[in-house]
Amino acid sequence: EGTLKRKVSTSNSNIFTETSKLTNKKRRYCEDYLAFGFTSNGNEDAPGAQCVVCNKILSNSCLVPAKLRRHFETNHPEYKDKDISFFKQKLESLEKSKLFMSKIAKSDNENATEASYKVSYRILLAEEAHTIGESLIKPCAKDIVMCMLDQKSSKKVEAVPLSNNTVTRRIHDLAAIFRLHLCDAYALQLDESTDVAGLAVLLVFVRYDFNSSIEEDLLLCEFLQTNTTGENIFNCINNFMKTHQISWEKCVDVCSDGAKAMVGTVAGAVTQIKNVAPNCTSSHCILHRHTLVVKNISPSLKNVLDEAIQIINYIKTQPLQSRLFKIMCEDMGSQHTALLLHTEVRWLSRGKVLVRLFELRHELSANLMDHKFQLSDRLTDFLWLSRVAYLADIFTKLNEVNLSLQGKNVNIFNAKDKILSLSRKLQFWISSVGRNDLDCLPMLNDFLEENGYKLDEDIRSDIADHLRDLYTNIIKYFPNINDNNNWIQNPLSLTEKPVSFSTQDYENLIEIASDGQLIQKFKEVSLITFWSDLCQ
Repeated sequence: EGTLKRKVSTSNSNIFTETSKLTNKKRRYCEDYLAFGFTSNGNEDAPGAQCVVCNKILSNSCLVPAKLRRHFETNHPEYKDKDISFFKQKLESLEKSKLFMSKIAKSDNENATEASYKVSYRILLAEEAHTIGESLIKPCAKDIVMCMLDQKSSKKVEAVPLSNNTVTRRIHDLAAIFRLHLCDAYALQLDESTDVAGLAVLLVFVRYDFNSSIEEDLLLCEFLQTNTTGENIFNCINNFMKTHQISWEKCVDVCSDGAKAMVGTVAGAVTQIKNVAPNCTSSHCILHRHTLVVKNISPSLKNVLDEAIQIINYIKTQPLQSRLFKIMCEDMGSQHTALLLHTEVRWLSRGKVLVRLFELRHELSANLMDHKFQLSDRLTDFLWLSRVAYLADIFTKLNEVNLSLQGKNVNIFNAKDKILSLSRKLQFWISSVGRNDLDCLPMLNDFLEENGYKLDEDIRSDIADHLRDLYTNIIKYFPNINDNNNWIQNPLSLTEKPVSFSTQDYENLIEIASDGQLIQKFKEVSLITFWSDLCQ
């Protein structure tokens, strides 16, 4: 019996030993695992498995083809048909990121360094002075942590480096990450203008694809010391590109305001960029084109606009008049107590200025009653007020379109849809004014009904002419509003081969339109995400 127990004990011991050996078995990484989207991570003797798509790290025991394939097919089914070159590209991007992070995380306190970078990034986004980190943000953080946690935790906040020089270095380091993202393609937008100090400032914005979305950042802000010629603008940008080793070959488009210094056929900045960037196209800023559409108005309406600005300036440029006008508005229970100044370079200014003037017309008339101001009678002139009401209406509508064209999430297709909508609305407004139906101009319509008047025929003619001029300008500045790129917005709608397509291109598009999985993805994700993932 004793011998039997010893045999059983020895047998059990052997079983546990073998199990322990199996459990502690160290698996090796195989290069073939990259086909499942995994690279090695950590110790070479017992490496982990890191996914190059989502960066998730699995333990050494998961270095088995079945487990790697299960992770890949469960979490990234959209990439299952990708070849090995796709994963090599992802691996290269991951290694670049690791290399950069290893350079910036050499501090003894990695958490403090990480916090320093995150705060510096927020200071950059808020466009605040770099000194705000140490003078305001750190003291506030310490107070919050001390109140919510304890004094010991508050002392940890003190270790976060946020001095002026540190924040500046952090921002320059973060720019290195940004430059890594310019690896495939990017587009530039140029703008040169003179500020209130008389300095010529060149701004260059960049858009690029990152993580299936379009990112936009300020690439360059420099003063032009002498002339603002196309050559000087190009040299400034080109020097920046060379200094930071950004390739021109990856530039796919340059957008500008259409000024001669920008688009001149010989020495324009855009022309010189296209000479060094063989794959680059050029475009005229849609916001600037929209501004050109609304810029020109008839002499009669322009005279009304000028007189309205003179009335506003008479009040706003005199501090005493501004204070007295404010007191009068408060006594009369007005919704507003101040007028708005008009600024020509601010495109949305006209609409807001005229709406405020029209809303305060009664207060202005009472205020200017005892003044020897030559335009005081305009505020009681029915015809003049009718024109002001129309201008306030139309500029408000145009401002709404302008605002809808702005923002990082707006693409060329959204913008063209908005412009097409505006052109159709203008046609409707022209026909409505012709029928003397003024519901489309609410401020003018309410003004006429309030006073029991009908619209003067001369004013109606001026309004119709102005609306027709706006429609003509849209056709002039947006000639390709109905182009043949609708297949990008909806690849399923294309039924015949476009002229610009090769046979191979059209066959590839047919495959996309016939793939059920891609069709479902097209319905679920944004347009940018769909095409960005497809290109990868």
